[in-house]
Amino acid sequence: MSALPSAEQTGRHVEEVLDRLVTSGDPAAAAAAEELVRSLMDFYGAGLARILHLLSAAPGEPTAHLLRDELVASLLVLHDLHPDDRDTRIARALDSVREHDLDVVGFDEESGALTLRASASAGGGCGCGSGAGAREAAEAALACFAPEVRTVAVDLQQAPALLQIGTRTR
Repeated sequence: MSALPSAEQTGRHVEEVLDRLVTSGDPAAAAAAEELVRSLMDFYGAGLARILHLLSAAPGEPTAHLLRDELVASLLVLHDLHPDDRDTRIARALDSVREHDLDVVGFDEESGALTLRASASAGGGCGCGSGAGAREAAEAALACFAPEVRTVAVDLQQAPALLQIGTRTR
C-alpha cells in the first residue's frame, strides 16, 4: 500500500488546482469546481459524522484508537467533528513529540499563534539553536491534530547560571 498524502498536502493541492482554474479566465469553471469541492466536503463530512455516531453507540471506547490516527483526526477536525477540544488536541500533538519537552505558554485565538516553552533539560537552554528543531516537530504534529494553530514560537527556557566556587588567596 502506498503512503497516503497528509491532510495538509491534500488541502494545498486542492487550493492549487482551484487557483489555476480561477486564473484560467473561465469564471464558470472556477465556480463549478468550488461547488464540487463543497459538495464532496459536505458528503464526506456527513459520512464521518455517521461513523462517529455509530461508533459512540458501540460498547467500550472504539473511537479512542481512531482519534490517535493522524489522518482520521485531521479529517474529523476539518469537518468540525473531532470530539476533543482544541487544548486537548494540542496536548495530544505535543505528546507525540515528547522528546522536545514542550509546554504550552499560550494561544492567541485571533492570529492562531501558539507559544511553547522548551525546557533546558531538552537541550533548549544550551544555546545550540535546538528551538528550531522543536518548533518544526511541533508544527508537523499540530498540522494534523490542531490546524487552527497557524504559527508556532518556541521560547527557550534558559538554564540557571552556574555558581563558580573557587579558593580565595589572601
